[in-house]
Amino acid sequence: MLQLAKGEFIKNKENVILLGNPGTGKTHVAIGLGMAAIAAGYRVRFIPAINFAQELLQAEQEYRLPKYLKGWKKVDLVIVDELGYLNLGPGAPLPFQFCAARYETESMLITTNLEFSRWTEVFQDATLTGALLDRLTHYAHILLFNGESYRFRQSQQHQPVGTQS
Repeated sequence: MLQLAKGEFIKNKENVILLGNPGTGKTHVAIGLGMAAIAAGYRVRFIPAINFAQELLQAEQEYRLPKYLKGWKKVDLVIVDELGYLNLGPGAPLPFQFCAARYETESMLITTNLEFSRWTEVFQDATLTGALLDRLTHYAHILLFNGESYRFRQSQQHQPVGTQS
């Protein structure tokens, strides 16, 4: 984690994927890495996955997708949070276009609760999902977050004695 916080992965145009159970700190770590990148002088944008897909879909519907994608070239690190909580519906192919456009030129950090074999549930196309994962993971640091949810554990500590399960 400390090595990633130095920002070398951004300089090297590499990606980071934080994968694991809900409540294990993926978003917290993503924000921390984003803040460290900003402190190092990098331009960073944090966006929830569903908002990201909606923005891409809206840009496509308004015939401004190329301009929209070009605008992201100014961002050194894009953090896409919570990929996998919702399927992306008709906007599913657009994140592939986005990732393909950034491949080997800028970095991404993605948080997800889904193991890679289940990403077809989000993107709904096995070929597209395979191509997306191929690009995202080619130069990637993949960190696994296992364990119990911090939020769940904290809520259990606040339960009156005798009501915990």
